[in-house]
Amino acid sequence: MTANILVFDSGVGGLSVTDHLVQQLPNAHLFYLMDRAFFPYGQLADEVLQERVVTLCQQATLAWHIDLIVIACNTASTLVLPSLRQRLQIPVVGVVPAVKVAAQLAQGQAIGVLATPATVQRPYLDQLIKDHAGASPVHRLGSAELVQWAEQWVYQQQAATALPELLGPWIERCQLRHVVLGCTHFPLLTSQLQQHFPEVRWIDSGAAIARRVSSLLPANSQTQVDAASVTIGWAGDAPDQTALQHFLTPWQRPLAWHAIEQ
Repeated sequence: MTANILVFDSGVGGLSVTDHLVQQLPNAHLFYLMDRAFFPYGQLADEVLQERVVTLCQQATLAWHIDLIVIACNTASTLVLPSLRQRLQIPVVGVVPAVKVAAQLAQGQAIGVLATPATVQRPYLDQLIKDHAGASPVHRLGSAELVQWAEQWVYQQQAATALPELLGPWIERCQLRHVVLGCTHFPLLTSQLQQHFPEVRWIDSGAAIARRVSSLLPANSQTQVDAASVTIGWAGDAPDQTALQHFLTPWQRPLAWHAIEQ
């Protein structure tokens, strides 16, 4: 039986994770839910964010008969995973900044963690660095601008021309050659980041998340019984479907659109 996988984020950032799932799981039905009503999550109070994510995921699980959930938002993952796992009887996978991978690659050289202002301040990131950074000094930068620029890139194909001004001084001052993209929106800008900073290796956790999801699915869920599909769902105002279609076309899967009642 083909698995139904829900990928959840406040905006389009989780599409970077979904892209890896499309490649890793060619037979899965993927459901992507964005909470446009409460975007961006980095500015919400913790208790508001937690209740919001749990409520929407419960609704989506019932509406779409979901077998596994990916919380493709670093900010939400720091808060909601225990509550979701307590309330739902299906696997829930969160995202974690790839500090361990970056440390292995950097071999003692400095590491940058580029994330939202909320994520760079979380105690869980302190622990992640303590556990996995080893001898590498870690320099953090919180940016809300990059979230907006990623949204503009997906919807409007508007390039983030201010990347050098925002990141250049930080990269030069800290002598960074390995930077963790600690927000799922940020990998959507990887090609632009590579263009402006070709000497930097940009590291995200999308491929690792896809492998983790694959390991949690029953073996028989990998057998194709019908055409795998993608459903784009939202809470709040409807997204620009024409603009998103441009981004989703390379996946070559049947596409459906669905509003979630709040």
